[in-house]
Amino acid sequence: MDDEPSRLGDGAVLVPGWLGIEEQVWIVGEFRNWVAGPVPIRAAKVRGHEMSVRTVCLGWHWQPYKYTRAATDVNGARVLPFPDWMVRLGQRALRETGHSGAEVDAYAPDTALVNYYDDAARMGMHQDKDERSLAPVVSLSIGDDCTFRFGNTENRGRPYTDVRLRSGDLFVFGGASRLAYHGVTRVHSRTAPEGCGLTTGRINITMRMTGLTD
Repeated sequence: MDDEPSRLGDGAVLVPGWLGIEEQVWIVGEFRNWVAGPVPIRAAKVRGHEMSVRTVCLGWHWQPYKYTRAATDVNGARVLPFPDWMVRLGQRALRETGHSGAEVDAYAPDTALVNYYDDAARMGMHQDKDERSLAPVVSLSIGDDCTFRFGNTENRGRPYTDVRLRSGDLFVFGGASRLAYHGVTRVHSRTAPEGCGLTTGRINITMRMTGLTD
């Protein structure tokens, strides 16, 4: 396994093992609090079809294809606020993937989509384009490995690169890669490292700047 950062595209950097085991365990504990409410974890419906991935949101609630403060497609409750520690974590992620001091200082993520994948879950190729801001997306993985497909900005087909994301990995994509199509083609069951806080499944946190105001 290569532990060195790798570049998947212009503005797209993968850093293996970025989160330590203790950080992973702590975040999994937070995840259990998030799914307890006020808005429960749920599978969103895209064009009438329920996703295999289940999502809980922080800061802003994502529903295809918009952000709202209240989960009007679930129970009408307001989602939990975006935590300050996650802002600091996002800024650290940019700093450690070569972004300038000005870019780091300007990075103020205000929403997180926290996805839970079981063994059968997949994520089709898509662009993260519901945000008004094109600030980088910071992605963190905990639990089972997955095969992550990172593509181009023009369509869902080739060229794309398949990489294995493991527990603790950081992936940041911005700049020319901000609107690249990407997805998850497979979750590899029973690959979570011992002591990470999850015995099965995968948590993926993507933090973003929406560019929205109340």
